[in-house]
Amino acid sequence: MPDDETQTPTLNRRETLNRGGAAHTPAGPQAPRLPGAAEAPAPWLLRLIAVGLVLAALNLRPAITSLGALLEEVRDGLHMSGSVAGVLTSVPPLCFAVFGVMAPRLARRFGAGAVVCAGMAAIAAGLVIRPYIGSTAGFLAASALALMGIAVSNILMPVIVKRWFPDRVGTMTGLYSMALALGTALAAAVTVPLTSAMGGSWQSGLAVWAVLAALAVLPWIVLVRDRTPAPGTPAPDLSASGQASRQASRPADAPALRITRSRTAWGLACFFGLQATAAYITMGWMPQIFRDAGVSAGTAGVLLAVTMAMGVPLAFVIPRVAGRLKQQGPIVVVLGLCGLIGYGGLYLAPAAGAWVWAVLLGVANCAFPLALTMIGMRSRTGAGVVQLSAFAQSTGYLLSIPGPLLVGVLYQHSGGWGLPIALMAGLMIPQMVAGVLAGRVRTVEDEC
Repeated sequence: MPDDETQTPTLNRRETLNRGGAAHTPAGPQAPRLPGAAEAPAPWLLRLIAVGLVLAALNLRPAITSLGALLEEVRDGLHMSGSVAGVLTSVPPLCFAVFGVMAPRLARRFGAGAVVCAGMAAIAAGLVIRPYIGSTAGFLAASALALMGIAVSNILMPVIVKRWFPDRVGTMTGLYSMALALGTALAAAVTVPLTSAMGGSWQSGLAVWAVLAALAVLPWIVLVRDRTPAPGTPAPDLSASGQASRQASRPADAPALRITRSRTAWGLACFFGLQATAAYITMGWMPQIFRDAGVSAGTAGVLLAVTMAMGVPLAFVIPRVAGRLKQQGPIVVVLGLCGLIGYGGLYLAPAAGAWVWAVLLGVANCAFPLALTMIGMRSRTGAGVVQLSAFAQSTGYLLSIPGPLLVGVLYQHSGGWGLPIALMAGLMIPQMVAGVLAGRVRTVEDEC
């Protein structure tokens, strides 16, 4: 899922202008590279990076959706209560909020390619360790390791695109977005059949996804030592005059907005957080809801896959429609109503209309690309977009942490899905309100 594309401008600028001693210089006594002297990359390298992007994107959600498909088996195998399972489903947004903040700093220190390579390795290690560690605490820790790799890689995917494909940002973003959605749906759909084919062991069914992550490490090894400026981007001017020029221009490039004073920023943060809450509840609990209603484990996984796959076409359609409207409130309301109908169907007839509810909830989950689109539309400047994106996403992920946990607690103590589904439906109301407020025609610069 490409939820942090809007953070690209700041990181890319810092990578190209602020390398200092880490900037690449030719070996030997030659002079430093002059501005504009960055060479075009070899075609084979670009093809390898494109393959790496696709493989990395395929690994950004299977750790979550594969677990959702086998949550009942994991709970039984580790003797996990519903409350603890709720904690487990709350770990992804927590890791995304905590570790995602580290990604820009790590990329400046080690290079974006090296961090993505390490992220893929962390995913592979976490996925292969967690099923066999034998304790709930160990399972949570290994899951956090994999999610840490996902968090930093997720942030840096747009940076890699901007760095190596500056003239094909839209095409390459669409490519890895489709790969992300495909990986999400694929893990949900085939985890249960794979588990059955490997003897019915849930440990094997979860660990098998480490193979895909390990494969994704290989293309990124080439970029581990990369510290050069982005192709087509002028190399840094390290002279005193160049540094003075950057200092003089910095206030115009990066205005210090008091973002917390903006009602629009808070509206976006709440909208982002509530849609993330719905997404992680869906990925973590929806297969269990269907299974408790009498749907087979395999079919429940496919239903989750259908929900996730709805994001493939709609992630392209919704941003385009939103960009043509002055206010995005109508789209927010339509998506929210789809969610309300879907949750109502889960409450009244979860098995009878399972496919309809899966589609409707998949449409509702497309509030995510809408939130990213509105982040870009609610600021006039690139620096403002970066500040708004950082605030809305970090605050939103923090707000989303209690939701999956609360669903687990309600499920355990009520003995059914009535109260949890009522909570999910109820959260759609403030989500629509926050989205309508965030979708008004105004910018954060006008409010800060």
